[in-house]
Amino acid sequence: MSEFLTIMLSTFDATIRVSTPLILCAMAGLFSERSGIVDIGLEGKMLAGAFAAAAVASVTGSAWLGLLGAIGVAISMSLLHGFACITHKGNQVVSGLAINILASGLTVTLGIAWFHQGGQTPLLSGDARFLSIDLPGALAVENVPVLGAIYSQLISGHNALVYLAFITVPVTWWVVYQTRFGLRLRAVGENPQAVDTAGISVFWLRYRAVICAGLLCGIAGAYLSTAQNASFIREMSAGKGYIALAALIFGKWRPKTALLACLLFGFLEALTVRLEGVPLPLIGEVPAQLMQALPYILTVILLAGFIGKATAPKAIGIPYSKER
Repeated sequence: MSEFLTIMLSTFDATIRVSTPLILCAMAGLFSERSGIVDIGLEGKMLAGAFAAAAVASVTGSAWLGLLGAIGVAISMSLLHGFACITHKGNQVVSGLAINILASGLTVTLGIAWFHQGGQTPLLSGDARFLSIDLPGALAVENVPVLGAIYSQLISGHNALVYLAFITVPVTWWVVYQTRFGLRLRAVGENPQAVDTAGISVFWLRYRAVICAGLLCGIAGAYLSTAQNASFIREMSAGKGYIALAALIFGKWRPKTALLACLLFGFLEALTVRLEGVPLPLIGEVPAQLMQALPYILTVILLAGFIGKATAPKAIGIPYSKER
C-alpha cells in the first residue's frame, strides 16, 4: 500500500506540474474566445514568452524580471493578433498560425544571435529560476500516514507559478461571471451588435480580452523556461498551446470544466512518462515514440467521441464591422 501510494503521489505530482502551462493557456484562450476572437496563437505566445523569460533571467539573474519580460512579449504578440483581427478584420485562424510561425522562427534566430548556443539560452540557477516552496507545516507532517504525505509531497513543494496557475481559475471564473467586464465580454462574443448599440466599444472590449490572454500566456511561457526547466530550448512548448485550446473546447469554454480537462490531459502525459519502458500484460514493452504520442492521440479521441455538444460563442471568428 505504501509503495502504491508513493507511485500515485508521484504521478499526481507530475500531473500538476505538466498541467500548469495548460491551465494558464486555457484560461488565456477563454478570455480571447469568449470575446469572439479565435486564439490558435496560444502556442506561439507561450513559446515567445518562454524565450523572453529565459533571456531576461539569464542577463539579470532575476526570475521575476524574466516573468515581466515574458508577459510583455506575449502581450505584444496578442496586440499584433488583435491589430490584424480586430482593427483590420483579418482571418483569425491565419493570424494565429502566423503568430505561431513567427514565434517558432524568431526565438531560435534571436537565441543563436544573442547566446550562440544553437538557439538555446544559458542554464539558469539560483534566483534566475522559480524554485519550489515548502508550505507551512509541510516538514512537520510529512511522516503522518496518507494525509501528511499528500500535503507535504502533493500540495507543498511546487514553485510560485504553479500555485498562481491554479489561482487563476477561480479568478477567471469571478471575472467572467461576476463582474461588469465579464458580462460585457460574454455579450460581445455572442452578440456584438447589441453591445455596440448599448454604446460600448466592441473593439476595446476585444482588445482587453486579448491583452488578458497575452498576460496568461506570458506566465505559461515563463513557467516552461524558468520553473519547469532551467533554460529555453527550441520548440519547448511542444504543442501545449494546441492541447490547451483542445482542453478549452473540451471544457466547453468554462473555467472549471476547462481546468478538469487540463488535469486530464496532464494526467495522460504524466502516465505515459510513468509507463514508458514498462512491460504491460499481453502487450509487452510499448515503444517510447508511441507513449510520447499517446496524449495527443487521446486528445483527438476524447474531442471526437466524448465532448458531446459544445456550443462556441456565436460571434467567434466573425470580424465585427461597426454599422454606420
